Amino acid sequence: MQGNRENADTAAFRGPLGAAIHLSFYVLLAASTARYLTYHGVSGRWLVVAGLIVALAALYAEIVVLSRRGGAWQPWVWPVLTSWVALVWLAPSFAWTAFPIFFLCTRAFPRWAAYLIVAVLAVFAGIEFASFSGRTEWAVLLAPLCTGALIVLAYGQVERDSAERERLLGELVDAKSRLAETEREAGVLSERERLAREIHDTVTQGLTSALLHLEAADEVWERSGPRARDEVRVATRSLRENLAETRNLVHYLSSPDLATQTLDAALLAAVRGYVPSAQLRVIGEPVALPSDVEHALLRITQSAASNIRRHANAHTVGVTLTYLPDAVALDVFDDGTGFVVGETSGFGLPAMRQRVEALGGTFSVESAPGEGTVVAAQIPVGDAS
Repeated sequence: MQGNRENADTAAFRGPLGAAIHLSFYVLLAASTARYLTYHGVSGRWLVVAGLIVALAALYAEIVVLSRRGGAWQPWVWPVLTSWVALVWLAPSFAWTAFPIFFLCTRAFPRWAAYLIVAVLAVFAGIEFASFSGRTEWAVLLAPLCTGALIVLAYGQVERDSAERERLLGELVDAKSRLAETEREAGVLSERERLAREIHDTVTQGLTSALLHLEAADEVWERSGPRARDEVRVATRSLRENLAETRNLVHYLSSPDLATQTLDAALLAAVRGYVPSAQLRVIGEPVALPSDVEHALLRITQSAASNIRRHANAHTVGVTLTYLPDAVALDVFDDGTGFVVGETSGFGLPAMRQRVEALGGTFSVESAPGEGTVVAAQIPVGDAS
């Protein structure tokens, strides 16, 4: 803490306030010299007084130079005070230079030591003021004491304010550091959730589709060889596509489906990978969509189709892609068994909702037991016209 105070004192001496104090010292020293010469001339004690003036000016200059270079100037304050006391003792008119000296003491000494030293110097200056005025006046005696008190109190307040600013700055730095750490952790969690959705919508869904086809092939193997072979071929294709998706996920590439075909073709291929009889309808004039929007629509279609295959026992499955002036809408519907919305515990529907809401869109599910299901998503894409 003491080191911080010394750094602050040195910085203040190099700043505008320090420059003003230094300038006022030399102005008052010159004015006091002129007054002394006006009243006393160069006779009597002049040589001694002149020597003290030169010594005081040189010592004070050493303080100025050291403070601006960042050196240890505080030890030079004692020679300055000694020279100043001797000069004022011999020539009381130099007591006018007391005020910059008070400020110097507040910078050089710890707070309570500065208070004591300034008080002693103020009493001494008041007595010397009274001695050259020729009569005792309370105003003359009290003026240096009051001025010294104001200087040390004002500086003390400035010092406390500076310490408070440093404390608040430290708290701000700590808060920013904690915020950065929190944001980093949130980013890690967000990335984990994104990867979980990607794995669910690619690896998990693809393996599920392949497993379903293999199970179907196993059931009909004895009764219908060609049909079993078709199921095995579909499962093989699904596994091959899923392997490509897995490589894509590891290397953070875009979906291969969207890289080689249009969005409506990719959606139809995705839904027919689970339900071969599914149909796709496009409403509106197709326009280019942002890659992240296309990616989300494809993953939602895959996930919804996987749910239909596993749970819905549906005969009819359809996908509707609607291009609106400032949005794109996707509906995946079936006439299956349905379910009670809100009572599901799987990862699929929450993952779909997170995808849509991350893009600023809306997501909804309409279903009831025995009445089929509609999964609807609408994502804003700006003015498509």
